[in-house]
Amino acid sequence: METHYMGYELIEKIQLKELKIQDLIQSHYERIEETEPLIHSFTNISKDGALKKAKQLDDKIKTAKSIGKLHGLPIAVKDCICVKNSPTTCASRILEGYHPPFNATVVERLVEHQDAICIGRTNMDEFAMGSSTENSCYGPSKNPWDLERVPGGSSGGSGTALAAGQTVLALGSDTGGSVRSPAAYCGVVGLKPTYGRVSRYGLVSYANSLEQIGPMAKCVRDCALLLEIMAGKDELDSTTMNTPVDDYSEELEQSIKGKILGVPKEFFGEGVDRQVRESVMKSIEVLKQLDAKTVEVSFSHLEYTIPTYYLIAMSEASSNLARFDGLRFGKMTENLEGDVFDVFSRTRGEKFGPEVRRRIMLGSYALSAGYYDMFYIKALKVRTLIKNDFQEAFKKCDAIACPTMPTTAFKLGELLDDPLQMYLMDVLTCPVNLAGLPALSLPCGFDTNALPIGFQLIGNYFDERTILNIGYQLEQELDIYRKTPPLTGGNIK
Repeated sequence: METHYMGYELIEKIQLKELKIQDLIQSHYERIEETEPLIHSFTNISKDGALKKAKQLDDKIKTAKSIGKLHGLPIAVKDCICVKNSPTTCASRILEGYHPPFNATVVERLVEHQDAICIGRTNMDEFAMGSSTENSCYGPSKNPWDLERVPGGSSGGSGTALAAGQTVLALGSDTGGSVRSPAAYCGVVGLKPTYGRVSRYGLVSYANSLEQIGPMAKCVRDCALLLEIMAGKDELDSTTMNTPVDDYSEELEQSIKGKILGVPKEFFGEGVDRQVRESVMKSIEVLKQLDAKTVEVSFSHLEYTIPTYYLIAMSEASSNLARFDGLRFGKMTENLEGDVFDVFSRTRGEKFGPEVRRRIMLGSYALSAGYYDMFYIKALKVRTLIKNDFQEAFKKCDAIACPTMPTTAFKLGELLDDPLQMYLMDVLTCPVNLAGLPALSLPCGFDTNALPIGFQLIGNYFDERTILNIGYQLEQELDIYRKTPPLTGGNIK
């Protein structure tokens, strides 16, 4: 039964000694055993180590010693975030057998300092390149709300694990919507922090200037607690900012009276499903009933988002993934015939999946002599225009409200042969990464197929407090965040 509680409720039960941490962890492994064959959330499960730590924390509590803020809550960690001595493969054959000798800073802060318990590594699109978690060498994850549909990506395994009750907390990474997409499709909460708010040390790089590690949970309060612990300056990551971290949890219940929501007409236009549009607009009306105000804002450069994003992301990926050649990092091909160039090329051709190869080739082309100015430099200039659109909008409003994804979850295999259409699914999330802003996705309703719809709140720089506050108030009014998917197969409810 512990798999249906929110994290903050479980912490209270543990503090009151109504629940043992060992029982909590065991119940989640039982849930994993029951549901994992259906949805495939994990690439690796670390049961023995997790139960051992749970016993240590229970023993600490018995002797009246204090433990960390997360009180042994189970957390699932995306397979591109380093966990010491745990397989970290980025769902790629090239990193098969790699065990990092260190923790990512976020893992250090959550697990080592505040006593969360890592229960396993979650499935993802290979090297975070995808929007559906179908590009994994381990096979796709499946949406718990409909097993024939995708869970979103690239942090799909984290989304399915939360929705199915396999974990209480999860970590994802967001380069172009990879936390918010699975949050929307799986009916959970996901936050992409401001660029520089959370350390990227220990995150396997895909596109340095775009990506951030983000918290995922079943409710806004749990997401806020995770961010409080994760955020802050890190000497190991020069991109982190020495900006004060707010007490997000304590400020959730503040009134949103007078808060101004920007409603961008372009985010509700062509390509956005009618049911998604209507559900999001109804949620904006709910916020207006809480005395928030709305103002129309405009993004004249939204149409350039996808080409700009993918030019920059693929260019940075082609550079970052050069290290995976079988010698510096990765597993080398068994065929060692030919010179070094032949062996490296063969290794990368065999071990990288088709989507990763596609992005490396396109990125290398964009950075090549004669095309660098035409493509990459031009994309950086358009990125500035998109950022300026946001800065103009925030002169009129406190936060921007819009859909997270243009549709609800699509069917497995539906867009695999149409990469351009797959890329277009990120049109409402990518602008946030290009501008470096924070954004929150939370469920706001369901379509006629009983699939979750995501509501996105975009905040100003380092103003996660405002979007968490507004998101929490909406969540409490809608009161749908406790709904769970009726997984088919067996007696799973």
